[in-house]
Amino acid sequence: MSRIGNIPVLIPNNVFVKKQDNIIYIKGPLGKLNQKIIGDINIIINHNNIIVKRKHNDKKNRALHGLYRMLIYNMIKGVSNGFKKKLELIGVGFRANINNNQILNLNIGYSHNIMIKLPQSITLEVKMEKNTQIILKSYDKQLLGIVAAKIRSLRKPEPYKGKGIRYINEYVIKKPGKSAK
Repeated sequence: MSRIGNIPVLIPNNVFVKKQDNIIYIKGPLGKLNQKIIGDINIIINHNNIIVKRKHNDKKNRALHGLYRMLIYNMIKGVSNGFKKKLELIGVGFRANINNNQILNLNIGYSHNIMIKLPQSITLEVKMEKNTQIILKSYDKQLLGIVAAKIRSLRKPEPYKGKGIRYINEYVIKKPGKSAK
């Protein structure tokens, strides 16, 4: 029995939720999202909460029960509050700039700059402190995680000096070099 799937999802006053066929639509002050529901999962929308129930107790529906509850919860949280991911560039000469509000220009030690065009739903901010920080904000948690992971994969932190792109507060285990015996 899914403990997470049985918890009702509260709907804030400024969020509108509608279910049509097997698609749930959620609209809030920051944007609108939708999710297709597969399997024998039943979504019950009351005036101030959403209850996710499964029709059958087979293995597939038990797995989808908690998943769809958390997807709906993240959608409601996203359109009302939004999500944020912070990345940090660590290395000599590693820089990031914003071109035309949606193009991220990265100088991360390659022979050329890397340009990434971001989706419209993601806003971008670059801070130049001790290390350059990239702050990504969006109402879509899935898309935000994909874009942050794509940026991080361009130059993963290496284990000897720790140079590369990493999440803020990510701990990188450093290996001793050849001289440490």
